[in-house]
Amino acid sequence: MAFDRLRADRARYLRMFEPKLLTVLREGYRFGDFRRDLVAGLTVAVVALPLAMALAIASGTGPEKGLHTAIIAGFLISMLSGSRVQIGGPTAAFIPVVFMVIQKFGYGGLILCTLLAGLMLIAAGLLRLGTLMKYMPQPVITGFTAGIAVSIFSSQVKDALGLQMDTVPAEFIPRWAAYARHIATAQPATIALAVLGLAVIVGLRRWKPNWPGFLIALLACSTAAAAFAMPVETIGSRFGGLPLSLPDFAIPHIPFERTLELLPSSFTIAFLAGVESLLSAVVADGMIGGRHRSNGELVAQGVANVGSALFGGLPATGAIARTATNIRSGGRSPVAGMLHAVFLLAFMLLLAPLMGYVPLAALAAVLLVVAWNMSEVEHFRNTLSAPIGDRIVLLLTFVLTALVDLTVAIQAGIVVAAFVFMFRMSESMEISAGIRPTDDDLAPQSDVRDDEARDDENQRARLPKGVEAFQISGPLFFGSSNRLDSLLDQFFEPPKVFILRMRLVPVIDASGVHALRNLARRCQRLGIVLVISGLQEQPNRVISNMQLQERDGELHFVSNFERAVRLAETILERQAH
Repeated sequence: MAFDRLRADRARYLRMFEPKLLTVLREGYRFGDFRRDLVAGLTVAVVALPLAMALAIASGTGPEKGLHTAIIAGFLISMLSGSRVQIGGPTAAFIPVVFMVIQKFGYGGLILCTLLAGLMLIAAGLLRLGTLMKYMPQPVITGFTAGIAVSIFSSQVKDALGLQMDTVPAEFIPRWAAYARHIATAQPATIALAVLGLAVIVGLRRWKPNWPGFLIALLACSTAAAAFAMPVETIGSRFGGLPLSLPDFAIPHIPFERTLELLPSSFTIAFLAGVESLLSAVVADGMIGGRHRSNGELVAQGVANVGSALFGGLPATGAIARTATNIRSGGRSPVAGMLHAVFLLAFMLLLAPLMGYVPLAALAAVLLVVAWNMSEVEHFRNTLSAPIGDRIVLLLTFVLTALVDLTVAIQAGIVVAAFVFMFRMSESMEISAGIRPTDDDLAPQSDVRDDEARDDENQRARLPKGVEAFQISGPLFFGSSNRLDSLLDQFFEPPKVFILRMRLVPVIDASGVHALRNLARRCQRLGIVLVISGLQEQPNRVISNMQLQERDGELHFVSNFERAVRLAETILERQAH
């Protein structure tokens, strides 16, 4: 008996790391599925081609490093991923830390950092730490993401303006001081190409959003530079010709004696890879209605980073924008991501001579748009309307990321968020003499009297067919908000109206509002009308400040459970007619 239980536990443990590719093949993979994945893989490859080169150059390496990373790590991530549609490769989040590591320790130091980060990710997955990353406070994520966007923007000023300067300082303030000293050397031709690239990308996103704007911008700028013989720096003039093959499997010189110095940067790379890949997987789940394996995803990211390092590549992780592109293009299995890597390899082998003519100003334009998208200005502004503690965490993480160091920013943000949490918990604790309040103590339309009078069984029996209700008790904050993710999965058949009772939620933070927003979007996709009842003063104020607003037929707020049931009955009658 004990042996059977041990074997069952081991089987459950191993299933957490089973790649989704095996799941897809076991379910049955047909030619129609392959055709859709082929189209999606080609579409994502077209998007990833300019991005991979631009991200590598911004990180302080040659464009071929970005292509090698997208091919090798991208293939491994899709093959081993715990998500069906994850697309991996180099991302903008790594630019500041990679640039800093190369400047301080050389490229060998980056290889060691990537190897260590990969091993950390594998260990985190095997230790089942993937679920812990869901507890990352949203203001910390928003803060360091916006800070990275500012860092990316500042790193592209030289190439966008054509400044004549040998090196660009890694630190934020010295970098802008250097820009100011060399501003007189700006080249009009380079600026013109950067503006052209931005205009093409922005214009296509508005009028032809399905077209590959990044690639078309590179083609337009390269054509203009060649046609008018513009004196601008290109990939070829700075880096020489691109290689026509993948690098050999080899380990370059690695300064193992500096391992301890590199551990903080390795941890930062592992942290970013883990958080971004799991965020991407969560977004993908919402788009396809699936469920990823978080610990298996971490193991896949770890193996991919080790593989990338051993082929001389860069750190890699799941890319949210490319994953979304894959889904919108019809990709529904890991085969699409593997094909995306194959197409990138074909592009590199066939188009390497032509890539040397791409102006660096065009790649700068691509990254300026990436930085703007990454900044999530609207989300940042909404979080500034959150409670004061969330605002402090947001601004502290943002400023430290941009001005100091990403590692310091993450550590400080998490520590301050923990103190804010402890303060909130102490504030929300109530001491009672145990005396039940009288009717005169209750608000006229409160949700409390209704629940005092009836037990939950009687209330569920009163619900019309097609209506379900759940009640949340306690603070809805970054440590508990993720529990809303699986709320709808408990229904065998999705209801038509879902009542979420929040009369016992005294406090909500930015992560809680973010979770409610995601729940509302998921309900909308499933055709479920969400009704939230009984909001107390603080949650009602925070939700209103962060602009989670009522939408007729999708999301409603009511004062108590009685009104929620009556509204549900009205909605059902309306749907019946």
